[in-house]
Amino acid sequence: MASTLQNIRSLNGQQLNEILTREGFPSFRSKQIISWLWDKNAARFQDMQNLGGSLITFLASHFFIDKLTTQGTQISKDRTIKCGFTTHDQHIIEGVLIPSAQRMTACISSQVGCSLSCLFCATGKLKLMKNLSPGEIVDQVVLLETLAQQHYGQHLSNIVLMGMGEPLLNYANVLTAMDILTDPTRFGISPKRITLSTAGIAKMIRRLGDDKVKFNLALSLHAADDEKRSEVMEINQSNDLESLRSALMYFHEKTATRVTFEYILFKGFNDSIEDASKLASFAKCVPCKINLIEYNPIGDERFQRSDDRDTEAFSRFLESKNLIVNIRRSRGKDIDAACGQLANKQA
Repeated sequence: MASTLQNIRSLNGQQLNEILTREGFPSFRSKQIISWLWDKNAARFQDMQNLGGSLITFLASHFFIDKLTTQGTQISKDRTIKCGFTTHDQHIIEGVLIPSAQRMTACISSQVGCSLSCLFCATGKLKLMKNLSPGEIVDQVVLLETLAQQHYGQHLSNIVLMGMGEPLLNYANVLTAMDILTDPTRFGISPKRITLSTAGIAKMIRRLGDDKVKFNLALSLHAADDEKRSEVMEINQSNDLESLRSALMYFHEKTATRVTFEYILFKGFNDSIEDASKLASFAKCVPCKINLIEYNPIGDERFQRSDDRDTEAFSRFLESKNLIVNIRRSRGKDIDAACGQLANKQA
């Protein structure tokens, strides 16, 4: 039935007001409905108590609310929480709550599945089923915020779009969701506490620059050598390192935002000092920091985690080139919640 109805959370206030006034409802009703949808997190029109019966009947017969529901949670021994969410049309996505001493981070998804097929990522083994709507993206933050308060008595401090899907292939919906989350009259989250991670689509990185976004950008690099990167990331065949370098320089010129490079270390593949030297050369294109990430197994024996000794040597080499480097230890591996492991595997 939902397919014959319109998603009300896809409308902005002006669009909703035009529909309501055309049907003879007073214009102030649109503000009330927007408040119910976003400020009060209403899941049903019947819960919008001050609208009146005739308006509620009209809304229910013409629109649906694309609310997510919590499908299940798993808690890691390191306190990371993986949460399954069910969409209104019965797809399942996953989000992760990552507590640390300084931060409470929500890792959220932008698509159901993914079309990019990166070899090291469990989500890449799924087919792309749909783009998430702005409401479905925002709902993940709302539900993970609730979990943060329930389990740890803290509010979210950071949001990372590093879950299922490629955010830049759902560009309009992702940016609308970011506008909602950063709007001071709604959620009021600082854009500097939001990071969008992309596998690297040069023309869309340039578009981020043209739109002068204020949130942070992270590029999943994983090799600074076209041959190696194309081997593990098919997207590199159409978005090679030179095109990405140019796009990142354009993005920084337009936004003055420092870029993060994410680099998973695979034993014997991309963890040599020669690989580190190539990464250092590429990273000099823009002000940046580099996150070295442990590889997390996804049931495929092709890759193994780099040895700690090699990881430390790799990091020291980059630091010797005056680069900012962080070694990111995996969180939530025991519940398949770590980087690259999200694939609808629920307990």
